[in-house]
Amino acid sequence: MTDKKMPVLFVGHGSPMNAIEDNEFSQGWYAVGKALPKPKAILCVSAHWETWGTLVTAMEKPKTIHDFGGFPPELYAARYPAPGSPWLAKEVKKMVCSIEVGLDKDWGLDHGCWSVLKQMYPDADIPVAQLSLDYTQQGLNHYNLAKELAPLRDQGVLILGSGNMVHNLRRVVIPNNDFSNFNQPFALEWAKQADGIFKKLINAGSFEALADYHSLGEAVQLAVPTPEHYFPMLYALALKTEEDTITYFNNKPLAGSLTMTSLLIQ
Repeated sequence: MTDKKMPVLFVGHGSPMNAIEDNEFSQGWYAVGKALPKPKAILCVSAHWETWGTLVTAMEKPKTIHDFGGFPPELYAARYPAPGSPWLAKEVKKMVCSIEVGLDKDWGLDHGCWSVLKQMYPDADIPVAQLSLDYTQQGLNHYNLAKELAPLRDQGVLILGSGNMVHNLRRVVIPNNDFSNFNQPFALEWAKQADGIFKKLINAGSFEALADYHSLGEAVQLAVPTPEHYFPMLYALALKTEEDTITYFNNKPLAGSLTMTSLLIQ
């Protein structure tokens, strides 16, 4: 147990290249990592691990998963050799009562997880486990499941949701088709509208309305064409207490249809 609750994070992870690039987003992750108390362990909910049912990684040495294509060799050579946390996996399984959480020894750390942690904690010396997203469940189910994880904050565990608040790769716009411009701030009108709706509800504490994102209008439907990048945000918001405040960082759109907006809850 700790004297103070660990913060909670939702991070817009964007391109896998952020794992090895020195840019404003990776610098933002590094700064947050330096400012936070050092966690006993990290539980990551990544957009890139969807399963039937809910699983938590329970191996001693999770592999680095390069779950992407078309990037330079330096990215595929990158590794994040953080230890796993069977202890944390068992804690998650024990404290989640609404469903059966399975212990997984096959997955590892996907890029939604390690690309961020490589910048936040470059020494890779903090144990990490991942919690999967059950793709059969709706937003409110994920939100309520996250609430059951609240005791982990008192045990020194940093809970990290990794996705993107606005994420529609089919609507991406690259200025002049030059991918060196990918991280330039630019948002299509519907993406601006959706971003405003999300932030208004976040600031009002209307988290269950965010969980019911299908009812939030056309702009939000374009922002969340599939929910896997959106749901990790619900896991973070579900863990906010009345005493916590929410701080935005890396708060920028890019490529027209993505946002890197990230939340620090503490």
